[in-house]
Amino acid sequence: MLEIPHTFIVIPCYNEEKAISSIEYSRFLEQHSEASICFVNDGSTDQTFQVLKNLQQQFPRQIELLSLSKNSGKAEAVRQGVLYCITHFKFNYIGYLDADLATTLEEFMAVKNNLENDIVFCFGSRIRKIGSTISRENSRFLIGRIIATFISNILDLKVYDTQCGCKVFTKDMSRILFQKEFISKWLFDVELFFRMIKHFGKESALDKMNEIPLKSWIEKGNSKVKPTYFFKLWLDLYIIKKEYTEKTARYQSFDRKIQTHSFE
Repeated sequence: MLEIPHTFIVIPCYNEEKAISSIEYSRFLEQHSEASICFVNDGSTDQTFQVLKNLQQQFPRQIELLSLSKNSGKAEAVRQGVLYCITHFKFNYIGYLDADLATTLEEFMAVKNNLENDIVFCFGSRIRKIGSTISRENSRFLIGRIIATFISNILDLKVYDTQCGCKVFTKDMSRILFQKEFISKWLFDVELFFRMIKHFGKESALDKMNEIPLKSWIEKGNSKVKPTYFFKLWLDLYIIKKEYTEKTARYQSFDRKIQTHSFE
């Protein structure tokens, strides 16, 4: 097992040969020797693997390349990447970003720097405000706000942006959150919040998380999520809420029984 006591960034990649900016990745790695990147080639059918291989040859000490035999979706690709890093390396923090770097690698590190004291989970938030550059098509912004508000109500948490693709955790927290497979290929971010609540309880979970407004987020290219998924999204949300709500209720009932019998 190699000893690399720093930060890992997991990047899921599916047919991203044109989206991967070797210049941006190279510049970041040259300036941040404390960071490593784990690219997960999620069964790409284009030249993504070769592009990543070429980049790895330039930075063999900072780039890991995990290649999945078939396309599994973003949720499983990220999970496999996190588990691979946990198994093979020692480090302090780990998180994930989208391959097109809509959120920059530098911004990821800025979010990571908020993991201190009792905070074990930080995530970026695409809040349009003075001093920030959040570039997104108005139609996608409006649809995104509707979905985000709905998700926030389901979670019963005042979270502005659950779906931003910039999230970072302590290593110990990542072991817990990514141990089991996710229900949804695309809404696994929602499941991460439910898993936090399940593990810590709602009030304690709030003290363990921090939402960080991004200074910059630039929408790039086309989303891998098909427009038709908008309709399936609501079914996924229903299944996720039902699954985690029922499980949490069972655990709480079990805990109450244990506490009751322990005082008899």
